[in-house]
Amino acid sequence: MRNTGALRAAVLCSTAFVLLASFSGTAAADPVVQSPADQLPRELVEAVQRDLKISPQEYLDRAARAQELSAYASDFRASRPADFAGAWIGPDGNAVVAVTSPAAAQAVAKDGYATAQSPVSADGLEKSLADLNSWIAGLPREISEQINGTAIDFIDNQIVIDLANSPIGSALNLPTLLANIKVILSPGGNKPVDPTPMGGDTYVTTSGPIADAPATDISICSFGFNAVDSSGAAVNLTAGHCNPNKATGSGGAPVYLPDPADISRSTQIGSFDRSSLGAEDGLDWSVIALNDTGIASGLDRPTVRGANGSTVTVTGTAAPVIGAPVCKSGQSSSFTCGVVAADRVETQLYMEDGTSRTVRGFASTACTLAGDSGGAIVTGTLALGITSGSNSGGAPDCNEANLALAQYGGTASLGIPIDQVTRATGATLRTD
Repeated sequence: MRNTGALRAAVLCSTAFVLLASFSGTAAADPVVQSPADQLPRELVEAVQRDLKISPQEYLDRAARAQELSAYASDFRASRPADFAGAWIGPDGNAVVAVTSPAAAQAVAKDGYATAQSPVSADGLEKSLADLNSWIAGLPREISEQINGTAIDFIDNQIVIDLANSPIGSALNLPTLLANIKVILSPGGNKPVDPTPMGGDTYVTTSGPIADAPATDISICSFGFNAVDSSGAAVNLTAGHCNPNKATGSGGAPVYLPDPADISRSTQIGSFDRSSLGAEDGLDWSVIALNDTGIASGLDRPTVRGANGSTVTVTGTAAPVIGAPVCKSGQSSSFTCGVVAADRVETQLYMEDGTSRTVRGFASTACTLAGDSGGAIVTGTLALGITSGSNSGGAPDCNEANLALAQYGGTASLGIPIDQVTRATGATLRTD
């Protein structure tokens, strides 16, 4: 099966520049280092111009500006929590900080940032979000599984709940104690598609030797970021739900570079060391331990694979910031670009045994197809996250996905922040 993230990733109003900016992650304290625009691969340049309608240099500039804003917003929120109400990169590329008082607006303007006035602080909105998620957790499964995800819309200063466009979802009686709730209806879960192994950044995996595995037991995912573990061994960081042993998180399942002519003759390049899926931290990650063949293939370098063998050299890491430009690489849809639509999204993943787990990440508008799971998401040339799921996984291509989902706000993808993954795994990302 192609892995889309067997979750219905939260389809959170993927119109650009709409949702969260709470900056709960690690702020970028160091200067932003990126590759020059003329060193970006042609395929990435084409994706930026096609999907974002901006120049390669503006793509890099907005990515850097977003990380500067992240650091400023984190410091401002820490010193004035009652005044901070969110921050984002606007459609014009400028940084905006939302505040709750005129005095705070004056302080922010003095620091050189545009301001927006909001009635409720970020802390207040996050308290309401926690109350909403607590209410959802107590619902019967047949009702709770109609809720794709929840988030905060800081621009409109309200809570967002994404419901499946179904009779149950449309009739769901939301709690009246929560003010400022915005409801979005979106399609239900995607149907699985037949596996079609591809080359490039694809890997395939099974619970045992691939030569003995039926086609239905072979999963297809995409490599994420290359890194080293605490002992200095080469690893790749990818999605947790790609591990055949995802229910337990145990290692051992082999990972292969697929042979399109004969999948049973695929080359093993390593194996899953461990993974996490919806644990206490809500992350979706796996660590693939690379063998000598995997290292020899080039998986020990700080590069992200894209279309036609093109590569982007990773120069550092980044935190998700509303409105920041992003591009993702994956074996099915190659380079596609969008913007960060939410820096904190929660959605439920339902396991084969009937249990559910909460997965947390950020949302972007970049189109993601089946098989792209585990792939790398960059902003500029900075590593941002790992693809976990999307609302377009069942589409044959991004053109059809964009047409089919236009009435629901367009394509939306769920990413897992790379900084949180490296903290959880103890791995160090390879960078130039």
